[in-house]
Amino acid sequence: MTVKSKLDITVRSTEIDVNGHVNNAKYLEYLEWGREEWYELCKLPYETFGAMGIQTVTVNISINYKKECKQGDKLTVTCQPERIGRSSYVLKQEIVDEQGELRADALVTSVTMDSATRKSREVPAELRQFFV
Repeated sequence: MTVKSKLDITVRSTEIDVNGHVNNAKYLEYLEWGREEWYELCKLPYETFGAMGIQTVTVNISINYKKECKQGDKLTVTCQPERIGRSSYVLKQEIVDEQGELRADALVTSVTMDSATRKSREVPAELRQFFV
């Protein structure tokens, strides 16, 4: 069951850098908010993972900046499953504007980690089901 989340945001003045556009690091925050929305939509909040004795850890973000974002821009951050391995999985994310124009896209790789041993652990069925 593939789930795609959508999170609407508006660029705030505090997210603008000296070049007059959104600082590159803020895009990573937008993506993180989008992933949190996806986990919530899948009914997999942090507390659920905690009860399973696992955590998810981001190990790689490959981001492409397509077009600058400016204060007041209304954006949508999407997130959906891309691929899955034994202990890692990849989420595909996009940031688009109101006209549907791509501002940035990213592939985010995370690893499932055992909370006690701090070692990678197989992705649980509760998460794996969304990659089918």
